[in-house]
Amino acid sequence: MEKMIKSSIDSQNSNLFKFLIPSLLGLFLFVIPIPYGDLVPLEGLSPYNIGIGFLAELIKIAGANYLEYIALFVIVLSAVLSVGSKFINIKNEFLRSLLNVSPFWLICRVLGAIFIVMTLFDFGPEFIKSEVTGATMIGLLPSLLAIFLVSGFLLPLMVDFGLMDLFGTMVSKFMYKLFKVPGRSAIDAVSSWLGDGTLGIMITNTQYKQGFYTAKEAAIISVCFSLVSLPFSTVIADQLGFMPLFVPFYGTVCIASLACALIMPRIYPLRGFTNKTYNNVPHLKEDIVPKGVNTFKFGLEKAIERAKSAPTVKSILVNGCKTVVDMYIGLLPLVMAWGTLALIVAEFTPFFHIISIPVVFILNLLQIPDAVAAAPAVLVGFADMFLPSIMVSGNDISQVTKFIIGVLSITQLIYLTETGAVILKSDIPLKLKDLFVIFLIRTSIALPIITIIAKLIFK
Repeated sequence: MEKMIKSSIDSQNSNLFKFLIPSLLGLFLFVIPIPYGDLVPLEGLSPYNIGIGFLAELIKIAGANYLEYIALFVIVLSAVLSVGSKFINIKNEFLRSLLNVSPFWLICRVLGAIFIVMTLFDFGPEFIKSEVTGATMIGLLPSLLAIFLVSGFLLPLMVDFGLMDLFGTMVSKFMYKLFKVPGRSAIDAVSSWLGDGTLGIMITNTQYKQGFYTAKEAAIISVCFSLVSLPFSTVIADQLGFMPLFVPFYGTVCIASLACALIMPRIYPLRGFTNKTYNNVPHLKEDIVPKGVNTFKFGLEKAIERAKSAPTVKSILVNGCKTVVDMYIGLLPLVMAWGTLALIVAEFTPFFHIISIPVVFILNLLQIPDAVAAAPAVLVGFADMFLPSIMVSGNDISQVTKFIIGVLSITQLIYLTETGAVILKSDIPLKLKDLFVIFLIRTSIALPIITIIAKLIFK
């Protein structure tokens, strides 16, 4: 009897440590910001960052002279193998699903290869390879290469060992009441906020495929909680000269984003998404905490139960390789193709100036100065998150207007050069038209709120 009791205690302790060690490491890597910039004497490090962001920055620094050419190799390889898959019978299921894509995605991969070759080797039309189109996109690729590499292997620490189960249980009641999503989605938001918006989408997509989110929940989380990272927000603020006002600047971002997250799940188009799981996998709902039971204790039990079925190290490495290859081969060409095309439209055509004509009326109605100059910047963020701040950074634009456009560009959240492309490549059932409608709705909700706060700050 004593042996049985001792064995049971040993088993409980083993499972507890199986939850604690990976989860604490995941918390350290994905959630807790540390002043790595002060601790490590390397140029190019952000002053504060989460562990994943720090590792990605180290990779960028170490591979500064090579990452663009690695991106070139990956994107060209993706196009060549995808074209070849139409003529060769690929037996491996993973490779077949990765390479044998529809004609639309095949064209995107080929376009991505053409654009990066033209830009890096400096030939072809100027509108493709210029500093504001192809070269801008190539500047983004090293960050994506680095963040996909580290998160592909380390993501299981967050999602497979019970951390999200514990955290989700503790905040599940208010998260669902306020935002119509499970409590574990708060982790997605924090990882985006402190690390990178694409990181939040990757976590959301993984959880959706595992059955923790329905299609509706995954859609809400990806367009309401995959926030622009804090480090990038400082870049926008610095570009517009608002670093001395960064606290009210980013505070306004948080208030406007919160308003969007409260309203959007309750209206079109997010309200219309189904509550079905990915490929009808079993729906792993968060259990309701029984009355009289301590919330933390209940969440800890669920976390330990989750840790019991956590993948082995071998499984993590194999699946990590598949995740990284999938993101590299499937997503990088899409980012290059869609991003370059979007920037070409924004920089070399009057498209955004034409469609922004009604916006001038709205800006005048809100009494925002320099309405004609600012109107295109309100809509051009759909192409790229950095374009709006560039468009209003001149000395002839009012400080109030710069503040409004800078905050709005961060709050709009959906950019074809980054988060939009990642969402479209993911299994989350959001289409391009959905993203554009959501972008417009977020803009409509956020703009009046930002304007009121800006006028209070600059009165």
